[in-house]
Amino acid sequence: MTKEPWLMVRRELSSHRARWIMVGSFLLPIAMWCVFAYVPFFHGDYKLLITAERADPAMANFVDGDRVAKDYLPGYAEEVRGVNAGIVAQLEADPATTGSSRTNLKRLRRIEPLADANGWLTAEDEASTRALDLALFEVWGGLADGSLVSSAWPLSDENLEIVRANWEVMGEHEPGAPIKTPLLNLIPQGVSATPVFLPAPHECIAAAWDDFTAEPANNQPYMYERLLSSLRVVFGGFLMAAIIGLPIGVLCGSYDLFSKMVEPFTDFFRYMPAPTFSLLLVAAFGVEGAPKIALVFIGTVPHMILMIANTTRLLDRNLIEAAQTLGADRGTLMSRVIMPGIIPNVYTDLRVLLGWAWTWLVIAELIGTKTGLTAFIDTQGDRRNFDRVFPVIIMIGVIGFTTDQTLQALARVLFPWEYTQGKQSWLNAIAFWRKRPGNPREQATTPTPAAPTPSPSTAS
Repeated sequence: MTKEPWLMVRRELSSHRARWIMVGSFLLPIAMWCVFAYVPFFHGDYKLLITAERADPAMANFVDGDRVAKDYLPGYAEEVRGVNAGIVAQLEADPATTGSSRTNLKRLRRIEPLADANGWLTAEDEASTRALDLALFEVWGGLADGSLVSSAWPLSDENLEIVRANWEVMGEHEPGAPIKTPLLNLIPQGVSATPVFLPAPHECIAAAWDDFTAEPANNQPYMYERLLSSLRVVFGGFLMAAIIGLPIGVLCGSYDLFSKMVEPFTDFFRYMPAPTFSLLLVAAFGVEGAPKIALVFIGTVPHMILMIANTTRLLDRNLIEAAQTLGADRGTLMSRVIMPGIIPNVYTDLRVLLGWAWTWLVIAELIGTKTGLTAFIDTQGDRRNFDRVFPVIIMIGVIGFTTDQTLQALARVLFPWEYTQGKQSWLNAIAFWRKRPGNPREQATTPTPAAPTPSPSTAS
């Protein structure tokens, strides 16, 4: 037996193949993300684990977690080595040279990322600056004598030598006592990493868990509260658009009078960028939720009117003419022919337009007072915390996709004639609608079949 080809014009694949292709369509982008995140060949940056003060005080300092280009880190390290060489030269020229105890304290604290990554710090240590400094003092001693060995990520041999050299000075002082002899800077050290705008999947998962489980700081709303706020904006604006746009679209598709009166201006209006109305909406409705819902409405309703009108016009004209021949008036045409005939396609249009409404969410929540998921994305994006931005973006996509798939599954229940083997015609669809159970009008108008007239042979 020959296998069924994969490429067939206007023919559907088997359900087994279709299922695997659908799964692959999701797995492929995730696999590409993992490749770019975890394969060093694609990394263009270094994520700093150890930082140091710059030679020029006017230059901005880095903190642990910052990302720099790969070709920048060697120059940064050489800059710090030059500072250390100057400190060594001063001490060789005058062993009694003193420096700033505050500067030495900053250099001592540069080891904190390593201590934190290895779990060497307790909650009590981080409760106060004094306790933290005492704990870090012990970490320096443990690294110098070898009793502490990093399992998270190793210090370079060069930095281990600096740790031992600094401990020779620090060990002569009591823990927490000011140190006047200048200490050496740790050499900047990092790991190969993706750019800051492309965090690794495991970083996004960890950040998402914290955001959805931890109590927000500074009386900020919980993530589920932000989500509910965004859902109100999307579905509120879409519902208003459907209430107004759906009947207008049906009238435009059914009557040329309404089409000529409404569609030209609607077609003109839909080219106007909806965000340009943001200031007007704020002036009219305030800065809270109303202008956001109104913006989703403005961005959705023109397209809804035109799409529904076009869908209505696609109904087979022969059905309308046949109903008129049988004496159907305008009300009967609308309720018994047009609406049953277009409702499956209108339902599909509404599914598409709901996705359109989601695209206005980010812009809508930025006008007036920033609210919902967009406020979180905007704030974390400004702070370059993209590991916290990605999960929210993905969550919006998952909600939209799940909603669309649910509505599509529901369509198979609502409009079974559209999904039977060998799709039936509009005439069968309308017949299915008219003959649905419990239709008293259908039962009242269906004539009782007459008794058969006996043939002459039977009569005789």
